[in-house]
Amino acid sequence: MGIIIKEVVTNDQIKQFVNLPFELYKHNKYWVPALKSDDLKALMPEYNPAMEICKYKFWLAFKNNKCVGRIGGLIIPLWNEKTGESLARFTRPEFIDDEEVVDKLMETFENWAKNEKVNGVMGPLGFSNLDQSGVLVEGHEWLPSVASGYHHDYYQNHFERLGYVKEIDWLEFRITFPESLPEKSYKVANMLKTRFGLKSLNFTNKKQLEPFKDKIFALFNDAFFELFGTYRLPDKLVRFYFEKYFPILNPKYVKVILDKEDGLAGFIIALPSLSKAMQKAGGKILPFGWWHIKKALEKPVEIDLMLTGVRPELQKMGVAALLMNDLWETANADGVKYVETTGMLENNHVAIQMWKSFDHIQHKRKRCYRKMF
Repeated sequence: MGIIIKEVVTNDQIKQFVNLPFELYKHNKYWVPALKSDDLKALMPEYNPAMEICKYKFWLAFKNNKCVGRIGGLIIPLWNEKTGESLARFTRPEFIDDEEVVDKLMETFENWAKNEKVNGVMGPLGFSNLDQSGVLVEGHEWLPSVASGYHHDYYQNHFERLGYVKEIDWLEFRITFPESLPEKSYKVANMLKTRFGLKSLNFTNKKQLEPFKDKIFALFNDAFFELFGTYRLPDKLVRFYFEKYFPILNPKYVKVILDKEDGLAGFIIALPSLSKAMQKAGGKILPFGWWHIKKALEKPVEIDLMLTGVRPELQKMGVAALLMNDLWETANADGVKYVETTGMLENNHVAIQMWKSFDHIQHKRKRCYRKMF
């Protein structure tokens, strides 16, 4: 029996789409499952406002009546308008190591893209840069952060076999925090604060953080707009992402820098690592998933660096370094020694430069591919 492709149109098929990675990675000790409820909502237009601003299709592949692959296609006009290109994105690819399965999935996606009159395709990319992006090509022996992702090592071979070429990579780093910061870093921090009238804010509870929610995401749109894969997120979509992540933030690990007019100059958002807790939860909050997550949030062993944003005109003034110093102060007090970054574009030299003052390794790499018709 050949490969059968079915378009995802029912709730049961959405569940199959979400459940497939749990089958593909069930014996892999490095894979970190997302919460199934979050992944389901991401594919339902009544929950995910990103689906209001794009065209989309999702498909499942079956072999011998068993689900063996999946893929999604996205066309985001806001992104194409920003880049001046006409491209479709492929998203959330997962499949067994079978050429026939992969060929059929990619052919289905490419045919849809051609029918939509685009000039080529790119991916893996999500609905935005706060969604799933890239395929893992280095670092399969490391546990990913919850904001990153994991893929079998054969994925890269299949994409390249089908004529997909590298567009850009994201690099991920593991940082070892020192027991104390050099005296020079304090002098530089004090000099920057004095010269530019900057001041640090720390938070102990979410009520204190609440007034900064909108300001942080407004700055996020400005700070990230010029980067690859991004576009200016509509307010409704910004709120969707914040409502998704705000409940699990530990306010202690959110740092803010204000300018002399009390405007937001920059922010950094870290999160106690949830990777091992999510593995124990197995994609479910109940019956005991919530307990593993709560324990990880309250007693961090290491932290994940989720987002750093600095006003564009301030990005070369050392604001990011100030934010890292503030983060170190909190992490050091809690006994946290290790930080995992999420993906940083390989050409984002200003951001990568930030790690040179810390003991670090670049241990993971994720890739985006392109194929023109």
